[in-house]
Amino acid sequence: MSTPFRIGVAGVGAIGKNHARIMAEIAAKSEGAVAFTAVYDADPARAAEFAAQYGTHAASDLSDFASRVDAATVAVPTIFHRKVAEPLMQAGIHVMVEKPISESYAEAQALIELAKSKSVILQVGHIERFNPVLLQLEQRMDNPRFIEAHRLSPFPNRSIDIGVVLDLMIHDIEIVLHLVKSELIQVDAVGIPVLTKREDIANARLKFANGCIANITASRISPEKMRKIRVFQSSSYLSLDYQEQSGWIYRKDGMQIVREAVEVEKDEPLKLEIAAFVECARHGRRPIVTGQEGAEAVRIALEITDQIEKNAKMSGH
Repeated sequence: MSTPFRIGVAGVGAIGKNHARIMAEIAAKSEGAVAFTAVYDADPARAAEFAAQYGTHAASDLSDFASRVDAATVAVPTIFHRKVAEPLMQAGIHVMVEKPISESYAEAQALIELAKSKSVILQVGHIERFNPVLLQLEQRMDNPRFIEAHRLSPFPNRSIDIGVVLDLMIHDIEIVLHLVKSELIQVDAVGIPVLTKREDIANARLKFANGCIANITASRISPEKMRKIRVFQSSSYLSLDYQEQSGWIYRKDGMQIVREAVEVEKDEPLKLEIAAFVECARHGRRPIVTGQEGAEAVRIALEITDQIEKNAKMSGH
């Protein structure tokens, strides 16, 4: 019997605890091919709690963790992504870093270069790319002309080390870049802080060289939750709801517009994402969201936040 492929999670907080649950499921279903061998957290009591729950090892430090895994997800706060991911990759471990890959483009590039030099997989956790509704969108889309995305949530009490652009809007930035595949030529952005020192609500209008325009709104001070995208092309438009995993397609039929439901096979995006990462790491395949794609999303997000800050200074806030 071959030795199992060992997986683990660094950071078992609000997001990482779900990584641990899914890793335990993947290992249980793998018939011995994959083993969930370690968890690590800056809070040893927290690590011990999840290790006990899933019958795995609570690593005493990062080097102990690194010695026990072949691939790991990094679900620590953004400001610590490099600090945790770098020693793991140095040790030859495949890594999936939660989004955003980093809070700086230069830091993201350093992680990408390290992954190349160590020949390890570096995936970025842009979860909506694994949402079954996106697959339906990709299959029906040929030439988007206008994209409108809304992502609203109540105040999360987490990720307050970054503003709403790097926290929430970055999901839609990455999807728009993936769908449009054209050079970004203009950014117009506004945003305001409400509950934190960073922007808590923001809007960005992105103009691409091929003429496509994307209008993206994100808020983390909304009473309701919403994650929707509408994509317009010359003959049709698609309206999709990431949260409900449902959608409609509107088509021209003579002088009328007809509407039909988009059939979506519902599933948990995080489960699909981590399972895809484990498969890429095991078999040396290119991940669906590479380090470079994650870095590009950060680069645009930082361009947007820079513009928000400049506009705030000009208006005297």
